[in-house]
Amino acid sequence: MNCNIAVIKGDGIGPEVVTEAMKVLDAVGKKYGHTFNYEQLLMGGCSIDKYGDPLTDETVAIAKSKDAVLLGSIGGNTQTSPWYKLPPEKRPEAGLLKIRKELGLFANLRPAYLYPELKEACPLKESVAERGFDMMIMRELTGGLYFGDRYTKEVDGVMTAVDTLTYNENEIRRIAIKGFDIAMKRRKKVTLVDKANVLDSSRLWRKVTEEVAKDYPEVTYETMLVDNAAMQLVKDPAQFDVMLTENMFGDILSDEASMITGSIGMLSSASLNETKFGLYEPSGGSAPDIAGQNIANPIATILSAVMMLRYTFDLDKEAEAIENAVKKVLEEGYRTIDIAKPGEPQVKCDEMGTLIAERV
Repeated sequence: MNCNIAVIKGDGIGPEVVTEAMKVLDAVGKKYGHTFNYEQLLMGGCSIDKYGDPLTDETVAIAKSKDAVLLGSIGGNTQTSPWYKLPPEKRPEAGLLKIRKELGLFANLRPAYLYPELKEACPLKESVAERGFDMMIMRELTGGLYFGDRYTKEVDGVMTAVDTLTYNENEIRRIAIKGFDIAMKRRKKVTLVDKANVLDSSRLWRKVTEEVAKDYPEVTYETMLVDNAAMQLVKDPAQFDVMLTENMFGDILSDEASMITGSIGMLSSASLNETKFGLYEPSGGSAPDIAGQNIANPIATILSAVMMLRYTFDLDKEAEAIENAVKKVLEEGYRTIDIAKPGEPQVKCDEMGTLIAERV
């Protein structure tokens, strides 16, 4: 198979970890007879530096012409980088919001899985970590507070900021269907996370999701308020299978879930539209403080490439080969600095990529 991929390495550690994911994909291609064709594009701070724009229309057009996008993290230090002295619509993260909108990427999938070999890196108490967990956070990605009207202005002599949270039933229904479809391939449980005791938008989420749930009688469906969900994630994460939620709640909860896996460097993600097209990226940030040191953990980006093989190219066997390679490397005791115990030997970012590629 010929697979045409737009590669956006991004800022900070992005170039380092994406390079390792490409290394592993090439190992899969060599073993299974596939060709991965990469076209490298700019987005985020590096695009600002070259074009004065975090995401150009030309970059969007090229990305649309590919089968998928493999993305590293974007952005820099918000306190010191000149990028953050620009207007909000010109900052690195504006490029991320734009590409999601332009590509119609409304469904964000963030798996959180605790590898048995990393249970000691899990910050939860031993009795909780021993049980393990394997959940999929399904986050709506192109609506809600991040995309609503916003402004700051003086009202009656007082500076006032307004951010608008808006959803319609069609936006909710399409992500709910995705969530239940994913649950059917997993443990058949969906937990809708909302704030229906306060927000009208959450009450609409409940109404529409309950309607969708009727079409999936095999799936256990429950609702949970977001504050309780945040607590339950650290108390009993094993209870969750698919967590379905709106944009901002999903953003926060998926970062919480990443940390209980032992490191944010272990959490992959996929953003899908209504076709097979997807954008695949690690859930962690650009980590500018360690950029260029070759110590970042590339596993989240490699596992994002796994999701690309599975959801865009339907290459399940190849995806499983990489997953097994990651497990083998961890079983053999190899660790990057973020998941290593005190005194445990550490490998560099490029070494971890090579080890996984060799075991595909």
